[in-house]
Amino acid sequence: MGCMVTTGGGGRRVKAARRPELRLPALEPHTGGGLEPDGDYDGLEFREADLAGQDGGGARFMDCALGGCALDGTRLARARFLDSVLTAPRGVGTDLSEATLRDVEVHDARLGGVQLHGAALERVVIRGGKIDYLNLRGSRLRDVVFENCVLVEPDFGGAVLERVAFPGCVLKGADLAGATLTDVDLREVAELDIARGVERLSGAVIGTGQLLDLAPLLAGALGIRVED
Repeated sequence: MGCMVTTGGGGRRVKAARRPELRLPALEPHTGGGLEPDGDYDGLEFREADLAGQDGGGARFMDCALGGCALDGTRLARARFLDSVLTAPRGVGTDLSEATLRDVEVHDARLGGVQLHGAALERVVIRGGKIDYLNLRGSRLRDVVFENCVLVEPDFGGAVLERVAFPGCVLKGADLAGATLTDVDLREVAELDIARGVERLSGAVIGTGQLLDLAPLLAGALGIRVED
């Protein structure tokens, strides 16, 4: 196993995630209608836009702000979000498979069934809101912070997580099967519930209270029989 367990003393310090430093330029309102596959969106503001069911696969969003946009069934596979902010996105079934998010902030999301499998996230902050059934299978997360949000049954199966933190988050039914963790900080998680893959916690740092909560799962993963 080899989990790092903090007890308030010494030991190797977990490396903190680097956060994005966003300074958006003056933005122009997006007036070009719907999204286009492989579209190029630079320095634009999408405000309360209904993007449901549209196809922006392969599009590039650079220095953009999306505020209050509807993303139900929106196709954004292989899209690139660079130096951008998404505020209060909402929707079910948004397809961001194999997308790239770099230097991005997401605030107060209300999303369900988001497909981010095979995606690459670097210097990303996801703050507030609730995301149900987040699919990050096979994705790579580097310098990512989930902050004060609720994640219901997030799927990190086979993903690679490096310098990822979850301060103030509620994790319900998390799937870590086959995941690889390096400097993943779980100490400040408000609620930690792992459905699968507890044996993959090697490379994470947890607190002693969390260790006690996880003890039955850890014992089961190691084949330890506990009897009084």
